[in-house]
Amino acid sequence: MASTRNRLEHDSMGELAVPVAALWGAQTQRAIQNFQLSGLRMPAAFIQSLGLIKWAAARANGELQVIDSDKAQAIETAALAIAAGEHLDQFPLDVFQTGSGTSTNMNVNEVIAHLAGLAGVAVHANDEVNAGQSSNDVIPAAIHLSAALQLAQKLLPALQHLVDAIARKRAEVGAQVKTGRTHLMDAMPVTLDQELSGWQVQIEQAMERLRSCLPRLQQLALGGTAVGTGINAHPQLAARVTQLLSERTGLSLRAHDNYFSALSSQDTAVELSGQLRTLAVSLMKIVNDLRWMNSGPLSGLSEIALPALQPGSSIMPGKVNPVIPEAVAMIAAQVMGNDQTIAIAGQSGNFQLNVMLPVIAYNLLQSIELLSNASRSLADQAIAGFTVNTQRLERDLARNPILITALNKLIGYEQAAKIAKQAYAEQRPIIEVALEHTAFNREQLQQLLDPQRLTGGGTS
Repeated sequence: MASTRNRLEHDSMGELAVPVAALWGAQTQRAIQNFQLSGLRMPAAFIQSLGLIKWAAARANGELQVIDSDKAQAIETAALAIAAGEHLDQFPLDVFQTGSGTSTNMNVNEVIAHLAGLAGVAVHANDEVNAGQSSNDVIPAAIHLSAALQLAQKLLPALQHLVDAIARKRAEVGAQVKTGRTHLMDAMPVTLDQELSGWQVQIEQAMERLRSCLPRLQQLALGGTAVGTGINAHPQLAARVTQLLSERTGLSLRAHDNYFSALSSQDTAVELSGQLRTLAVSLMKIVNDLRWMNSGPLSGLSEIALPALQPGSSIMPGKVNPVIPEAVAMIAAQVMGNDQTIAIAGQSGNFQLNVMLPVIAYNLLQSIELLSNASRSLADQAIAGFTVNTQRLERDLARNPILITALNKLIGYEQAAKIAKQAYAEQRPIIEVALEHTAFNREQLQQLLDPQRLTGGGTS
């Protein structure tokens, strides 16, 4: 018997009590009871993409006369509300559920059916909301659609924002010459423009790699239904659904070239995750450079000063830490871990179905979300506001014995090495020691060892 706080719902397994205020039905309630494993929920972007798919399927099925027009319209209205981000509290299922994502598909189907019923139209969650569909094609399609949308609307714009911030900083401070470093040791000089150009190209190439995934990401599994044969789907359904979705989202979506691949593998998700991992590696490199350049302020490199955002210690007064680079580094580590999970999940395509779809969706969308936020934070809270310690850069350059490399062709490597070692040992400017051991006068050495000139690769 249902209590005053519950109502009775039924599915093919029988009746079940469901909270009276819930928009879901019996199948969702069974999943709630079965999967109390992590407290992690499917991302909002994924649920909203499912809403878009259900909208497009309902409209196509109505046009194809698979379902009645009044039911199709009611499903469309409810599905678009979900796609707009409404009712997100009605999707409580754990990420760790049935590997096909059937529970989440049915959660969406039941909520749509319930919303249609509240509007006065009786709709069946399986027969009509899910008409011409299977969890086995809907969930892979939602992975692709949600990832493509988040890529186009969130991550790529965030990366362009980061590229623009680096470019502006190059224009602002790029003329400054500093000591280059290899193996973290003093090396030949570079300009800040040269150093930051490396960061900029890393991000630009990451954008190119991500865009290269889009042609495959925009192929959807819809139309394959249960095992790839398209059982119970109208022959024109997939083409109409992908056309409707393309028109609504601005993406170039189409039915997958091979449904047996689309259902059984998640190679495109694995590919995209690998590119996200590459981006994470790039961001880790950039923030570690920033941390080293900012280190000090007295006993470190102290080449730049990052914006002071918060007290850095609960015990050491006045300490300020590079909090944004550290946060971005942790995000990069998380994305690398997510990639490993996705790689393991991707190989779980047994025969006609991959059975780790929910965890792929969760990790893929989390990586995109984290990298989007990290890129904007890095741009606005670290790169845009750092200042250059010009005095420190000039002092270190003047004391850098590695500048003697410029004389290699003139005095030989071994003689240059002796001069460098003496300059290190005696903590003297390289010009002073070179005056004692070469035939060049001060004016000639100042020209030959000019750090600005050497950033262009000139040697004589």
